[in-house]
Amino acid sequence: MNQDRKTPVAGTHYAKAPERDSIGDNASVETLVAEIIADVRKRGDEAVRDYSRKFDKADLDVFEVTPQEREEALAGLDPQTRADTEFAISNVRHFAEAQLKTIQPLEIELLPGLHLGHRVIPVERVGCYVPGGRYPLLSAPIMTIVPAKVAGCAEVVACLPPNAHKAMIAGCHLSGADRIFRIGGAQAIAAMAYGTETVPAVNKIVGPGNAFVNEAKRQVFGPVGIDQLAGPSEIFIVADSTGDAEMIATDLLAQAEHDVKTRVGLITTDAGLAAATLKEVERQLETLSTAPVAGQAWRDYGEIVVCDSEEAMIAYSDFIAAEHLQVHTADAQATARKLSNYGSLFIGELASVVYSDKCCGTNHTLPTMGAGRYTGGLWVGAYVKIATHQWLDERGVATVAPPAARQSASESLEGHRRAAQLRLDRLQKKVG
Repeated sequence: MNQDRKTPVAGTHYAKAPERDSIGDNASVETLVAEIIADVRKRGDEAVRDYSRKFDKADLDVFEVTPQEREEALAGLDPQTRADTEFAISNVRHFAEAQLKTIQPLEIELLPGLHLGHRVIPVERVGCYVPGGRYPLLSAPIMTIVPAKVAGCAEVVACLPPNAHKAMIAGCHLSGADRIFRIGGAQAIAAMAYGTETVPAVNKIVGPGNAFVNEAKRQVFGPVGIDQLAGPSEIFIVADSTGDAEMIATDLLAQAEHDVKTRVGLITTDAGLAAATLKEVERQLETLSTAPVAGQAWRDYGEIVVCDSEEAMIAYSDFIAAEHLQVHTADAQATARKLSNYGSLFIGELASVVYSDKCCGTNHTLPTMGAGRYTGGLWVGAYVKIATHQWLDERGVATVAPPAARQSASESLEGHRRAAQLRLDRLQKKVG
């Protein structure tokens, strides 16, 4: 967290997560990532092949997944898994289509003869990084590829680690990826950013990954766009005395099993609920198959805070700006309206993060590390550009040129003044 930002007084801490920051957490990989990026820029496919051998233990002559391999991966997909994947794709697509309809072109005549507007232009070529992870995350390609296709991107390139489960290839295919490459890590980001003999250079890179992927996205930003710098996952729950300790503990641990650095927390106005949740977490860890991961995340990054009032609870939640924020209060809708900073909001105890993580339709690629204070998550709008334009007729020139010329003169920008004045002089000569 930013140490210059004052932490609201929240009350009693039953457990306190350590401070984290996106730069400090990645400091140890910065130099290595820079070397990988420079090497891929210089040697292209040869460098990618070397790093695939070194980091992924994969020796591939051809990186791109062939149409036949796509069909084989699809054929090998369990029928129920395919049906569930298509259910998720349908929901994400329909929600993205509804969002896109809210982004409209604009044309206005601001003053007589002065016409302004903007166009909604899809990013031409997008690169989607699809993490392999500890488990086959079948929802991952859906969240990055489907909105890109809805937005109208001309080409969508997907990269996933060479050792990723074949079901992930099927997921990329079903989601609509135009090209799929078996390249992981920082070398995948470098390949998509600068292009190689076989991987096309893209205009924007989206999708989460490990510390190496995150750092690589940070370093290539500029020549290409990126969606965000995402750290380990986060979930916080705000709750009053009506909260259910078993349900809260279950949801916290569900997210904690993602990664040992997942940050999980409860912010409540009820000390009894805090104590019950603490006890319930420990009870559930005894039988949770993913306890080695979830338990470490809980011990290292778990937090339970008891606040003196609802106002303090809201203030502390807005300070944390959690990636996933659940609301378990007597009037969850009313509480939700008071919250401002979060990646995605889950209103009421029936709305679990797992639904968004997998298939309900909202995107699970969300801001972490407090970035919810200034941005939302990945959405169809991330794949389009809002590009302005303007045109003037003679009335517009007569209105705009004089102040533009005067302002340019006051700034000692003679070239600017001449450009503004030339059109005005010709207009005056024409009408004179």
